[in-house]
Amino acid sequence: MSMIAISHRLALGLAISFSALTCQLATPALAADDAMTPISTPAQPTAIELGTGALPGATAQESWHQQYGSQFARNVTVATLTPFIPSKRKATGTAVIVAPGGGFRTLSMSNEGWNVAKALADKGVAAFVLKYRLKQTPAEMAAFEKAMAEMFSGAARANRPLNEQDPAVEYAVQIADAEAAFALVRARAKEWRIDPDRVGMVGFSAGAMLTLSTTLHGKTAKPAFIGDIYGPLTKVDVPADAPPLFVALAADDPFFANAGYGLIDSWRAAKRPVEFHLFEQGGHGFGMYPKTTTSTGWFDNFVRWLDMHGYLTKK
Repeated sequence: MSMIAISHRLALGLAISFSALTCQLATPALAADDAMTPISTPAQPTAIELGTGALPGATAQESWHQQYGSQFARNVTVATLTPFIPSKRKATGTAVIVAPGGGFRTLSMSNEGWNVAKALADKGVAAFVLKYRLKQTPAEMAAFEKAMAEMFSGAARANRPLNEQDPAVEYAVQIADAEAAFALVRARAKEWRIDPDRVGMVGFSAGAMLTLSTTLHGKTAKPAFIGDIYGPLTKVDVPADAPPLFVALAADDPFFANAGYGLIDSWRAAKRPVEFHLFEQGGHGFGMYPKTTTSTGWFDNFVRWLDMHGYLTKK
């Protein structure tokens, strides 16, 4: 099945598996904190609006909730980028755009955004959390939960039509946000002690889909390297200048562990650098959560991979 045919179906199926993800979180503390609790929008004093405009046709406004001890945003209508800049002493000149996941309906801002960015900055990598515009969901929490439950019902999955829309069209809004993020980072590279040629992107779940779509269908981003963390591994057409790719997935991921490894094969067939970590356990959405599974090692592996490619060496 083509990338175009499968990507839209996966995007729909991804829309944060609130019930399935709960089962995948191994630590009792996280499993016990699975209720979605509305919270006030947190202060984001360093967030920079990307200038891509308001989400067309939006009626619901941005709101936040807490779950698993993490903070989530939904109904994002204006895209922002939040910088996490390492100290001058640590700065390597490398930068990463961080794209949280959430099925294009929510964003896991803590677990797959801020916590990742802080850890990267500690390694000397300037990190920028991309809060990209999302598909609209019901404003009221009860209606939102009901909509998600319906989305994950067996009947809804069985009856869902296959949409073969081009990802370049389906995710045009989000790709525009990602490209604006790359443009902003490069425009302010000197201020942030960044080499404009060493700006990459890492994404989680739907954020991994956005990372791949930005790479394959975007026009201006041209990431130096990319990370796909528990995203779909569907076969794609790989251009001759494709960036080095890092992939991490758990073998018990309920979404993407049983559909083959076409993405890896595609990168290898194109003779482009790729590193793939398949962890025995970890489920979906492990991110920076403290878990007993070896999947928690993905971040250290990613950092070592960056180092192997020279991205942690100061220039």
